[in-house]
Amino acid sequence: MIKILSGILLLQLSLAWHSVHAAVLPGIPEFIDEMVAKHKFERADLESAFDQARHLPQVITAISRPATIRPWPEYRASFVNQERIRLGLKFWDKYRDVLQSAEQKYGVPQEIILAVIGVETVYGQDVGTFRTMDALTTLAFDYPQRAGFFRGELENYLLLAREQQFDLLAIRGSYAGALGIPQFMPGSYRTYAVDFNGDRKIDLLGAAEDAIGSVASYLKGYGWASGKIVAVRAQVGETVCAGEVASPRPVSAWSAVGVEPGADLVQDEGTARLIDFTVADGKEFWLAFGNFDVITRYNNSDYYAMSVFQLAEAVKTARGTQNRTSVPK
Repeated sequence: MIKILSGILLLQLSLAWHSVHAAVLPGIPEFIDEMVAKHKFERADLESAFDQARHLPQVITAISRPATIRPWPEYRASFVNQERIRLGLKFWDKYRDVLQSAEQKYGVPQEIILAVIGVETVYGQDVGTFRTMDALTTLAFDYPQRAGFFRGELENYLLLAREQQFDLLAIRGSYAGALGIPQFMPGSYRTYAVDFNGDRKIDLLGAAEDAIGSVASYLKGYGWASGKIVAVRAQVGETVCAGEVASPRPVSAWSAVGVEPGADLVQDEGTARLIDFTVADGKEFWLAFGNFDVITRYNNSDYYAMSVFQLAEAVKTARGTQNRTSVPK
């Protein structure tokens, strides 16, 4: 019986982990040709790496079922909860000087930087278990919907590994190929990552200081406006219909069609989108401004951006309460 069970297990493992080669995933030889010609890689090194890479069907399954298909309250609860707030306070206390420096340099609030890392990896505790070479190879050659994007990221991963002297087959990250504490895709790593601890090395895999500076650099690079708000709750009149709220507009224009922000806003906040979330008692409406859309450049989802924003606000509020209660009377 034990031998039978062992045989079944081995069969299951063999089905889940396929060696990657041209017969399994067409396009790899041509990709190697391109990398050799374009970037002067050694052909034998790339052939060896792809021979050892694995085709992971579970990666296709994971990317085909994103977390955002869940209802908003369930999605939100995964990221905005007491545990992430508690751990966020600890992270802020440990890296308060670094967070402050990043805010001063890039104009991105400390709580937003912290919340991105909190949502992405629970402040560096969960950086992913998939070999990056396996994940990106699978997606580049077996996910036609976004094959061009992931081939670009695989190209960037090979270049990044050469630049950073990574072992191609040792690095692990998300099922989509995102890396390190802030879960940067390889292209973003090469473009926006910074050495923020001054050790002359950009290390998003193990240096929280570099992760903090790099998240701020990324958001700034995508247009974060210093001092501007992210989003505010809104009250929506009964006369508002979907056709009237299809595009961003100034707050004054929203007011004209029956949408009122739940907070006083200055006139130069810019345009905002009206977004809604289904909650237990109906709909919750928000005006989402430019900085909200910048957060979606990290993950193209209003659910994601709102979770980052609300976690940031929750940790900031908790820290303010903590500081007030710790002041000697």
